[in-house]
Amino acid sequence: MAKEIKYEEALSQLEDIVSKMENEELDIDELTTELKQAQKLVKLCKDKLTKTDKEIKTILKENK
Repeated sequence: MAKEIKYEEALSQLEDIVSKMENEELDIDELTTELKQAQKLVKLCKDKLTKTDKEIKTILKENK
């Protein structure tokens, strides 16, 4: 993930990985690769949500 991707794109990629796993479309080698990618995507999404939450709280605090 060299380039910065948007939250929605990361979420879509995660949904694709989950779908492939649920439909047993991955062999063992692909599963390992996809799980590593999913882990990176989950972290990216979590980080973006945390950052956005902090920004929203700051904005709301400033407007009181």
